[in-house]
Amino acid sequence: MIVLLTNDDGIDAPGLAALEAACRGGACRVLVVAPKEPHSGCGHRVTTDRPLVLEQVGPDRFHVDGTPADCVRLALTTLLRPSGEAVGRGADDRPQVDWVLSGINAGGNLGVDIHHSGTVAAAREAALHGVPALAASHYHRREEPIDWGRAAAWMAEVLAEVLPMQLGAGEFWNVNFPHPLGVGTAAARPPLVECRIDPSPLPLGYTSEPEGWRYRSRYQERQRVADGDVAACFGGAISLSRGRVV
Repeated sequence: MIVLLTNDDGIDAPGLAALEAACRGGACRVLVVAPKEPHSGCGHRVTTDRPLVLEQVGPDRFHVDGTPADCVRLALTTLLRPSGEAVGRGADDRPQVDWVLSGINAGGNLGVDIHHSGTVAAAREAALHGVPALAASHYHRREEPIDWGRAAAWMAEVLAEVLPMQLGAGEFWNVNFPHPLGVGTAAARPPLVECRIDPSPLPLGYTSEPEGWRYRSRYQERQRVADGDVAACFGGAISLSRGRVV
């Protein structure tokens, strides 16, 4: 199996290293094509007004001076072949990609976050081209660091469960790890709960500063529905939701 990894926090992000570690234990070839610089919150932006530089920085490891969606688009054009693409016109020397995995994002991408998330946009871009894809993020309280070793272990287990599951046409997976609850539970993997993407709006709050208006809100106090991914993740579960390209 050939797996393409990307993210929106940049090629040097610890979350990408954790995702790579989770994949390395399996029988697969891993290619990394990630943004050269962080692009958090860039959504599904693509670059068409200038050339993109794809630079190899290690074995099966590349960075792009563009967005997460750019990374997927470029990888599927130059390095890998989507499963639906016919062999020919030089395409036959590119291996066929089986999965695109994006993450692990440092921070949740729950509910309507999927619209501004570069992490999710990379998975959506892959799904647009018929490639199975998954976006992974890790919700955490800002004052507390993420245990990336634990995240890698959780990710490996989740991938083993989720990758064999069937996706519909135009679907992709969106996974969010919770902030660990309670002392003594940090090593235990939370339950994986399939749930819908919460449609509730994010809270709107701005404060006036000398330079202008700054967005201020408490992510933890966002609205939620009982059967949605926000409630599941905030309740201590790993949320698993089906996203769609449109």
